[in-house]
Amino acid sequence: MKEKEMLKVNGIIGVVLFLIFGGIMIFSFRQFLLTENFLILAGAFITLILTVLVISGFTIIQPNQAKVFTLFGSYLGVIKEEGFWLSVPLTIRKNVSLRVINFNSDKLKVNDLEGNPIEIAAVVVYKVFDSAKAVFDVEDYKEFVHTQSETGLRHIASQYPYDNFNNDYEISLRQHSDEVAEELTKDLQNRLQLAGVEIIEARIMHLAYSSEIAHAMLQRQQAKAVLAARKVIVEGAVSMVKSAIDQLSTEGIVELDEEKKAQMVNNLMVAIVSEKGSQPIINTGSIY
Repeated sequence: MKEKEMLKVNGIIGVVLFLIFGGIMIFSFRQFLLTENFLILAGAFITLILTVLVISGFTIIQPNQAKVFTLFGSYLGVIKEEGFWLSVPLTIRKNVSLRVINFNSDKLKVNDLEGNPIEIAAVVVYKVFDSAKAVFDVEDYKEFVHTQSETGLRHIASQYPYDNFNNDYEISLRQHSDEVAEELTKDLQNRLQLAGVEIIEARIMHLAYSSEIAHAMLQRQQAKAVLAARKVIVEGAVSMVKSAIDQLSTEGIVELDEEKKAQMVNNLMVAIVSEKGSQPIINTGSIY
């Protein structure tokens, strides 16, 4: 159901009509008491009915609020403009907030792309852009948003791995939060279009391995970090050894054959790469 503008006039006009009909009604009742003319009494009752109808047509719209109007089961329209209005009398009105709303989803236990159980939760920021859809197309639009948000979060979590151990360019939940948030926002917008809701932002706020595999995954991350550090150390050590041998040869400090170069490389690599401090050995004789 599409949103449409409700027929309305300024509430001051309604106040004027109320005063006119109210004055006529009081005057008519007084004249009836004096003359006992039943035609005057009928006119008094008619003006009483008109006065009640005018009163029932008054409505106040707060800032960032909309009211959806129905009359005897028929949808009439929506008023979004703030102020004091006179609209169709005897209508049923339902308030819909147009303010920005955010909520934190529950922590969900799902499997990522690699089948690892993870815990994930998101914060969703949204607002209603179509009041008619929010009221008539779903039973409870807030509950609908909560349910569909959890469904969308489960779907997105299953499309990506928690972390990348083999391919640094592949999108993962932990390393590419902006890309995942963008995909989650698009997915939720498609799901919630039916309810007249606009998703402003959806972002993961909690992400962790489930308790049963958290320790094993921590060891895996630590091992990867150790390997990466070792790689950097070895690359630096090779560069330092090469620089030392080149400098010794260039400046003619000592002449080394291939066997002695290999031995020197081995000693320097062990000294640089080793985690423990090296104990130097002073040679007082020939290096050969």
